[in-house]
Amino acid sequence: MRQLRGLFASPFVLALLILGPTPGAAAPADAPAGEMIWGAHISIAPTWFDPAETSGIITPFMVIYALHDSMIKPMPGNPMAPSLAESWNMSADGLVYDFVLRKGVKFHNGDPVTAEDVKFSLERYRGAANKALKESVAAVETPDAGRVRIRLKRPWPDFMTFYLGATGAAWIVPKKYVEKVGDEGFKKAPVGAGPYKFVSFTPGVELVLEAFDQYWRKTPNVKRVIFRSIPDDATRLAALKRGEVDIAYNLRGELAQEVRRTPGLTLKPNVGQATHWVYFADQWDPKSPWHDRRVRLAANHAIDRQSMNQADALGFAKLTGSIIPASFEFYWQPPGYAYDRARTKQLLAEAGYPNGFDAGDYFCDAAIVNIGEPVVNYLNAAGIRVKLRPIERAAYFKGWSEKRYKGLIHGASGAFGNAATRIEAFVAGGGTYVYGLFQEQANELDPKRREATLHKIQQLIQEKVIVAPIWLNAGLSGLGPRVEESGIGLIAGFAWSGPYEDVKLKSK
Repeated sequence: MRQLRGLFASPFVLALLILGPTPGAAAPADAPAGEMIWGAHISIAPTWFDPAETSGIITPFMVIYALHDSMIKPMPGNPMAPSLAESWNMSADGLVYDFVLRKGVKFHNGDPVTAEDVKFSLERYRGAANKALKESVAAVETPDAGRVRIRLKRPWPDFMTFYLGATGAAWIVPKKYVEKVGDEGFKKAPVGAGPYKFVSFTPGVELVLEAFDQYWRKTPNVKRVIFRSIPDDATRLAALKRGEVDIAYNLRGELAQEVRRTPGLTLKPNVGQATHWVYFADQWDPKSPWHDRRVRLAANHAIDRQSMNQADALGFAKLTGSIIPASFEFYWQPPGYAYDRARTKQLLAEAGYPNGFDAGDYFCDAAIVNIGEPVVNYLNAAGIRVKLRPIERAAYFKGWSEKRYKGLIHGASGAFGNAATRIEAFVAGGGTYVYGLFQEQANELDPKRREATLHKIQQLIQEKVIVAPIWLNAGLSGLGPRVEESGIGLIAGFAWSGPYEDVKLKSK
């Protein structure tokens, strides 16, 4: 990787700093230039500026990959690329992990990235996997400013997966600055060590970031990046067609077809690791119709996933039959559920609901109503009467994590990890079927035995019909004519553009 050129890389640059630029003087050839605008399908939440608060979803990393940097992170061609940590090793007994920090790396405010910042960031983490990390980490030590040692209470085969991929615990924030401004102050003016630094945030409107020319990996190609919140799909497409945004996320169905038909625009499909499913929140309540396996099975057979795929994702989504992406380690391929209206009717009658039943609310992230709405329509057509309840993304996932929803929940996650991390985040704590087995595999160091246990857990999820899997989502984005490199798809499994320092506008 090319090292960043220093501010005093040449006498010419030094002269400019002393004398000031002359009229019409050209910028250095490698200096970032221009402005690139993303039309986001969600309202950006300030909580996503803070890696300590990341939940078990991929959405916050849309911002985090720009503002912050991690010890080790997924990058193009390498799912565990050295970043702030230039190297790491594990002890033979699996209890100690040593990290060597990259020298000379700075935060946006000029403070050096040190071992104390790494220790602080891990101990401060309070996101979705907080319990798993805190229960397993015995101590975080800092032998010196450039080294970090993490000691575990027990060998944990998934430590690196949880620490570096499935959480925000390894994304480092400046200890002194956070302690000075506090958690709320940090969200108002975040400081990171990533390729872009914070400029301004207007809630519900846009987030503006500017290239950090001292970023260790490389100088970003684009001077300024803007994330503009445009939740309405048609409005987002119109902004792309008018050139008001350069990239428009999540354009589905007919709108995606319109991108294909419009000269100068390009449709960019990206099948990553974002699975969608329906979770039966009341299945553990003996008084609920959802407690009956036949009712849950009926709901599965009521959904025509293939027709949804063609209509919404233009056929790009993958019907994997699981909440776990097929690319994840320890994935087990389930048989899936065929669309069968007759079977749905039969199962409901056997369960005592020949005329269907009122199933209450179907809670859904407002940004993916395009997937939730057809599911609701299929359920209603089968006699499972539900009402769609779309909720803005940040509030939706907060409500779900706090277990405030009853009825049906539209689940979705594109977070990095493996089968165990996805099960931990969305299944293991929800009921009694898999909890014991999950604890068993978490302590198993033999990969083959661990795989067998995780496959058994996935078989139980299928047999007990804990969820109604929908698909492995295909993100469909529209690219404008100025975009040379969108960054979409460069990082395997990543839903958004990245790395942001690699995105590029076409030369005029």
